[in-house]
Amino acid sequence: MKTSKAKKIIYLLAIIILPGSVYLMLWTGEHNFTPLPKIGPKEAIKNADGTYDTLYHTIPYFEFTNQDGKKVTRDDLLGSIYVADFFFVTCPTICPKMTTNMAYVQDKFKDKKGLRFVSITVNPEHDTVEVLREYADKVHANTDTWDFLTGEKEAIYDVALNGFFISAQKDEVAPGGFLHSQYLILIDKQGRIRGLFDGTIHKTVKEELGDAIDMLLTEEFAPMKGEPKRNQIEQRK
Repeated sequence: MKTSKAKKIIYLLAIIILPGSVYLMLWTGEHNFTPLPKIGPKEAIKNADGTYDTLYHTIPYFEFTNQDGKKVTRDDLLGSIYVADFFFVTCPTICPKMTTNMAYVQDKFKDKKGLRFVSITVNPEHDTVEVLREYADKVHANTDTWDFLTGEKEAIYDVALNGFFISAQKDEVAPGGFLHSQYLILIDKQGRIRGLFDGTIHKTVKEELGDAIDMLLTEEFAPMKGEPKRNQIEQRK
C-alpha cells in the first residue's frame, strides 16, 4: 500500500513539475535552438551607445489584389509567418506540383495560427480576380489563410526579383510562355526571407519546409543559439 501511494505521489509531482520545467527552460535560455538563416544582404547599424544592430533584407512594399477582389499589401502580412510562391493558372509544368505541395503544407499546419500562404501570378493579364477565384476553388485552397494575388505585371516582376530574389518574366521559349521559380519561399513575421525550398519535390516540402516552419514557430518562445539576448526578448513580445 505504501509503495502504491508513493508512486502516486511521484506521478503527481511529475505532472505538476515537468511542464513548468520545460517552460522555464524555454524562457531562461537553458535550451538553445539554432535559428534559420536570414537570406539576403545585411547592414550593420551603429547605435548611439556604440553597439551595433544588424539590419537584414526584408520584402519591400507591394500592393496586389486577391481572389476575392480584396487588396493585400506587404504590411498586411507583417506579423505573420507565410509561404510564398510565383505561378500562373495555365502553367503546364511545375505549377500544379507547387500548388499541390503548398496545399499539403496548408493542411499540415491548419491548426497553427498566424501562418499564411501567398501565391502571386506571373501572368496577371490572364489571371484576373475571377480566374484566381476559380483556381482557388479548384485546388481546394482555404482562402482564409491562402491568398492568390494579381496586379500590375511590372510591379510583380520587380518584387519577385528585388524582394524574393527569384525570377519571374514573360518568356516565349518557356513552357506556357512564362519563366518563374519553382521555389516556395518562407518569410518570417518581420518580412525576412528564412528559406527557399523546391516546391516541385514533395519530400523537400514535407521534411525541410515543414521543419523550417516548426523552427520559426519555435523562435517565438525559445531563445535561439547565437542570438543576442535583446533579440530573444523581442521575439517573446
